[in-house]
Amino acid sequence: MNRILVIGAAGMLGRKLLQKLAQDASLGASQITHATLHDIVAPQPPSHAAFQARSVASDLSLAGEADKLVAERPSVIFHLAAIVSGEAEADFEKGYRVNLEGTRQLFEAIRKVGAGYRPRVVFSSSIAVFGAPFPEAIDDEFVSAPLTSYGTQKAMAELLLSDYTRRGFLDGIGIRLPTVCVRPGKPNRAASGFFSGIIREPLNGQQAVLPVSEDVRHWHASPRAAVGFLLHAAALPGERIGPRRNLTMPGLSVTVAEQIAALRRVAGDAPARLIRREPDPAIMGIVKGWPENFDARRARELGFQADASFEEIIRIYIEEELKA
Repeated sequence: MNRILVIGAAGMLGRKLLQKLAQDASLGASQITHATLHDIVAPQPPSHAAFQARSVASDLSLAGEADKLVAERPSVIFHLAAIVSGEAEADFEKGYRVNLEGTRQLFEAIRKVGAGYRPRVVFSSSIAVFGAPFPEAIDDEFVSAPLTSYGTQKAMAELLLSDYTRRGFLDGIGIRLPTVCVRPGKPNRAASGFFSGIIREPLNGQQAVLPVSEDVRHWHASPRAAVGFLLHAAALPGERIGPRRNLTMPGLSVTVAEQIAALRRVAGDAPARLIRREPDPAIMGIVKGWPENFDARRARELGFQADASFEEIIRIYIEEELKA
């Protein structure tokens, strides 16, 4: 029997993860029998799932809420819940309450169950845990020294994950996701939102605003690749991961100009002409402190796989969102 818990199930990544789980009806070698879906608003259970699913809406950072979620002893917990980078920078208190305190409440709830309960916890971290100055490619030995509140909150949660795993309270793995692109739906408050916007909006016949220069370079993965990372992390044996439980995921390092060139190759010139250049000093200031390129050797050796090209990322969006 495999009971799972997805925290942050109403978000884009949570929804896509649930669609894949419902399609496969299994996780690794185990059949999924029950799934609890949690978020601040009630998540929509996946249709046609072979397992039972229930939705729970609550604030994970409030005392006692995490205890209710782990009372059924899920064997795998996906912790995807967070407020995004721009919002965490704008609202200091909310960022720490949601991104750090919610995570600590979850880990404490697991610890208090005791009696040998030690679930696999897959934590969605971020490349924002790294801060400038950067080498040409950030390798697995580069120090985590974030320069944003969001990155600091994620880095602190990574340390908690490692310590609670070391002490035997849970079996954790933190995956530092690249910026997920192309995100479907409406823009969110992430400072990185324009990376998706300059592809998504033109493909939908709408104007998009580009707030940074075209030479800005960044690290990307498609939603499909990100879901693949989560699923692989859930099934990866702990002894293979070793004591260093947080991993930078593979991805693609491309400039904004290369993104736009890929858009032209996939969809022609018309969508690219819908991109409007409007420099935004605030976003430019945040982006300037972000990493651009990685050597994610350790994750690749453990079997995590990235997208082949940015054209592939665009085609995945078209296939999953425009042809649905």
